[in-house]
Amino acid sequence: MLQELTRAREGLGRIDGLSAEVDEYTELARLVEAEGDESLSAELDISVQQLGKRIRAMELEHMLSGADDHRDAILTIHPGAGGIESMDWAAMLSRMYQRWAERHGHAWRVLDMSPGEEAGVKSLTAEVAGVNAYGYLKAERGVHRLVRISPFDASRRRHTSFASVSVLPEIDDTITVEIGDKDLRVDTFRASGAGGQHVNKTSSAVRITHIPTGTVVQCQSERSQHRNRENAMKILMSRLYQRQMEEEEAKRLEIQGEKTDIAWGNQIRSYVLQPYSLVKDHRTDLSDGNVQAILDGAIDQFIEGFLLRS
Repeated sequence: MLQELTRAREGLGRIDGLSAEVDEYTELARLVEAEGDESLSAELDISVQQLGKRIRAMELEHMLSGADDHRDAILTIHPGAGGIESMDWAAMLSRMYQRWAERHGHAWRVLDMSPGEEAGVKSLTAEVAGVNAYGYLKAERGVHRLVRISPFDASRRRHTSFASVSVLPEIDDTITVEIGDKDLRVDTFRASGAGGQHVNKTSSAVRITHIPTGTVVQCQSERSQHRNRENAMKILMSRLYQRQMEEEEAKRLEIQGEKTDIAWGNQIRSYVLQPYSLVKDHRTDLSDGNVQAILDGAIDQFIEGFLLRS
């Protein structure tokens, strides 16, 4: 309650500050109009533009007022059909979100990753920790489509790849998810892929099955079986919390988004590298030709566009 009160006071303080600036610039505008001072007019334009950006930022924060928006996020990426092409695309998306997290000062930690045989990843689950991480990243939930000249095709043909992104709120001790020991089946196995002799020669990887719901999670990114189990439980509890929210509050579309095939026609965004450069969000019709910057984490315009539209 004290934390909520502090946030409310900070928000009201910012509103008062912005309101005072609006009044100040209104008076300056009248003065500029009366005196015709061009230098002051140019300075006022810059100040008003900056004020507009701060108001927009606060408007966006108001969009993040959901019960879970302030939480950390658990982000999972799965490649669609297409073998190495889609697995490489899943790895590119992982890098994009990691760069986005770094831009915003959020912590990025891989909880589980299954590498592809030749390149890319078969699946990746990461924790993104930071203020409103879930509130922002929930806008990325869905199927992402890539069109490019394949670096794996000797004939240099154009390929289309798909990957799905799932985002869950990470729960903390303020939320209770009832899980009985008898409801869990825990299996251990040897980790696959890179990680050194210790990871690959001991049964450090953990798979947990929640028997009543059939939910299965696994983690093999840590050398310690205890840490892998801890991370797997974190993912499992977030998934069960999501399921609980769907059942109790009938918010399936808001919390999880519609389940769709990872294929053509279901994408929320397309990233085209060939024959032209363009990223287009199909929900908002926003587009940008600077594809490389976007793949390097500059996705705020698409996130903001989706949240303000919602």
